[in-house]
Amino acid sequence: MAIVIIGGQARKVGKTSVVTGLIAALRDYNWTAVKISQHAHDLETGTSGAQSADMKEREWAIAKEREWAISEEHDQSGGSDTSRFLAAGARRALWVRANPGQLGDAMPSLQHELKKTGHVILESNSVVRFIRPDVYLVVLDPANPDVKESVREFLESADGVILHQASDAGAGPHELPISSDKALFRITPPDYVTPEMVDFVCRRVSRAPTG
Repeated sequence: MAIVIIGGQARKVGKTSVVTGLIAALRDYNWTAVKISQHAHDLETGTSGAQSADMKEREWAIAKEREWAISEEHDQSGGSDTSRFLAAGARRALWVRANPGQLGDAMPSLQHELKKTGHVILESNSVVRFIRPDVYLVVLDPANPDVKESVREFLESADGVILHQASDAGAGPHELPISSDKALFRITPPDYVTPEMVDFVCRRVSRAPTG
């Protein structure tokens, strides 16, 4: 089983578009795709742009204290982030919601579920704290002024950077450093995935241990 993690400097930088693009380009890998959200309002309301209208009824794991929840998507219309995963060709799509600081509590249940599957692609930065990926890519957009603390914490451990076309190769937004040993993939939306990126992920996934 190979694990691919796609992170990003902030919301609205194209993380979901990168995930769906990779799923579509590598459809034969039978991905289980996972969206991770750490916003208290998502957990309280059970709704978000990440889920379809009826996903709330399909929750299969939820903490009694409502500190975290895991839901499985079944809608393939593409109207939500997790639905977009399925529409792109993922075999399964899960949404993990956790209150800030509670993601670790959800990990045992998520990891147990992922043992049943093949290759996994996750949309998150913070999950790197709990799961060692075979590939970790981070999306940076110089036009977006927001920078998550999780990006500052984990950028150095990334295998590569996906950089919106507006910056030189030496720095990202807020002078986030991009070391020379990292793969660099320049994108120009609406194209979020390049052939070079697909080849890079494919080679890394092929080297992942089996079983």
